[in-house]
Amino acid sequence: MNELLIKSRGVSKSYGRKTALDRVDLDVGRDRIVGLLGPNGSGKTTFIKLLCGLLQPNCGELAVNGQKIGPETKAQISYLPDRMYFADWMKATDLFDLFRDFYRDFDYDKALAMCRSLGVDPKDKLKSMSKGTKEKVQLVLVMARKAQLYLLDEPIAGVDPAARDFILQTILTNYNEEGTVLISTHLISDIEKVLDEVVFLKEGRVMLHNTVDNIRENEGKSVDALFREIFRAQPMEGGNF
Repeated sequence: MNELLIKSRGVSKSYGRKTALDRVDLDVGRDRIVGLLGPNGSGKTTFIKLLCGLLQPNCGELAVNGQKIGPETKAQISYLPDRMYFADWMKATDLFDLFRDFYRDFDYDKALAMCRSLGVDPKDKLKSMSKGTKEKVQLVLVMARKAQLYLLDEPIAGVDPAARDFILQTILTNYNEEGTVLISTHLISDIEKVLDEVVFLKEGRVMLHNTVDNIRENEGKSVDALFREIFRAQPMEGGNF
């Protein structure tokens, strides 16, 4: 088993003249929850899509569990996108059947148990669910797998503040502890308490990669406070890249 789960060397990605990622070097190990933090447009979604194989870098090398991005790595990654991509006529149980057929590591019984804990009726159709409930169903699909790498793109953005702690606890108690969770978000104060490490992205570059404990000890402040200090001149609105 490769102890280094994510390895990025000089990875760049552009959309026309717009540079989304600029020579990203990053190493991420196992058994940790890592925050991929930055304002909208900083490159968070692009990096996640590169790890999933949905995009190809313009240059550089990217590997998951010692393997170049491809069919083998896709089988080890559980991905929560920032937008719902299922048909509204489907029920949660339809999705569970689909995932059980498609992924060998999907645990159907665990998915049902997670639905109960989140207050979701798995027999309801998606079209009858609120946006927050749909996002809970997507989270169940992702966390019911025994993956090596969980990639969660804004997992708490669509739920009300009262439900965020419950969502984070669901993530914390259901991921494969031999693997790692990478969470992209700009809601730092809500998520900081579950993070082991953080990566700050600014204009497509890694500005900081450190453990939460080191930041608190060396900087004398919370991750949220440090984030606000580094990005205070950055707009927080705009498109994702």
